[in-house]
Amino acid sequence: MSGTETSGSEPGGAEESVLLRTEGRVGHIVLNRPRALNALNHAMVRRIDRALTAWEHDPAVETVVITGAGERGLCAGGDIRVVHDDARDGDGTASAAFWRDEYHLNARIARCPKPYVAVMDGIVMGGGVGVSAHGSVRIVTERSRVAMPETGIGFVPDVGGTYLLALAPGELGTHLALTGASIGAGDALLCGLADHYLPSSALPRFVSDLADRPVPEAVAAHARPAPPAELADQREWIDACYSADTVEEIIRRLLAADDPAAKETAEILLGNSPTALKVTLASLRRARRLGSLEQVLDQEYRVSCAALSAPDLVEGVRARIIDKDREPRWSPATLAEVTDADVERFFSPLGERELGLSDDESGTGGDTAGQD
Repeated sequence: MSGTETSGSEPGGAEESVLLRTEGRVGHIVLNRPRALNALNHAMVRRIDRALTAWEHDPAVETVVITGAGERGLCAGGDIRVVHDDARDGDGTASAAFWRDEYHLNARIARCPKPYVAVMDGIVMGGGVGVSAHGSVRIVTERSRVAMPETGIGFVPDVGGTYLLALAPGELGTHLALTGASIGAGDALLCGLADHYLPSSALPRFVSDLADRPVPEAVAAHARPAPPAELADQREWIDACYSADTVEEIIRRLLAADDPAAKETAEILLGNSPTALKVTLASLRRARRLGSLEQVLDQEYRVSCAALSAPDLVEGVRARIIDKDREPRWSPATLAEVTDADVERFFSPLGERELGLSDDESGTGGDTAGQD
């Protein structure tokens, strides 16, 4: 989810917040809330879903391209302030409905029958990863900063994030999920979150070329060698430390490692929500066994809904985003106080409220997101 606080004058309706157009053979989706770093809300998810429904059945549209308005990034995540208020003051129904449609959209993007080109320029976090990194052609630039920073706000990587990170080489995904660290283009390619590197200056011509050139030709014309992956040089301690079975043991290994970066990482983990850390580690380990994206999204939906009634999500958003005092009071406050039963509660079946994507893994072609 990640996200940003979205106060101020922004386009309100879905038609203004998501701009749609066709040029040549391309259907364009432009996230248009630049002052809010193009944060996603429910109406935007529905509008994107309906556009994909129309374009999947339109032979004139051969490619879908998603970009973000403004200079700062594609999308900073979901509209976290709305989720915070719903968890604090409401019954969580609105957030659960948003996630239901968002996760269906994530699965739909992954199964899109036409090339889905995601321009991951600038900030791409949380829900922004969900509408981009499941695409078939994922472009990063020298400005890209990709992250799933949920543990810092008392939440757990969602939008298929645990699926993607579980597939990363070695324990790189575990490192990114637990720390919430943002990575650049080279590391995004290394971790399997992106496919091609383009200089940001080449993006306008690249996107324009897609109107009358096949995607592989346009990519080949503009792609360049990526910058080095910084995490590649840290694989030894990352794999050794994060292969542990518990968060406590991971931190112990990080503190004992010779590399100063490992010790700095331990301090980051100790500042994140203890509950979120343990649930995230369990989510990643289970995602590796589950297999399909749809099964993992079903699991993430259970975890996300459970987080609405846990104290750390509201407290984390308050401390990191609303009050910005950076001093969250986690409950429980320590890893030792988070029991196995506490963690297991997040994975409890929802009965009739299950997301149900894995019941019909080919069933992402309909308009799952309803109406505005």
